Amino acid sequence: MRDLGYTDLVVRQDELMTQIIELLDVDRAVAAAVDGGLAWHEARTKCIFCSNARRCSAWLGGADLVGNPSEFCPNIGFFRDCRPRGPI
Repeated sequence: MRDLGYTDLVVRQDELMTQIIELLDVDRAVAAAVDGGLAWHEARTKCIFCSNARRCSAWLGGADLVGNPSEFCPNIGFFRDCRPRGPI
């Protein structure tokens, strides 16, 4: 991926995080309530500065060689805790 300006980086990472929370069926209301909303902001920050954006994007795009998010996503534990139907 090309070097992005900060605004472009935030927008790209927001799109990736939105896709992954939808695909993993994360309950956004639960996620927003954890630790008074601080956990949600921490997850967003981790995503913005994540060094695994390529793997995430490839996984979301259906690439078979990328494994699963537990291998590369620093937010996977948070996402698991915010699912209505148990672990990923």
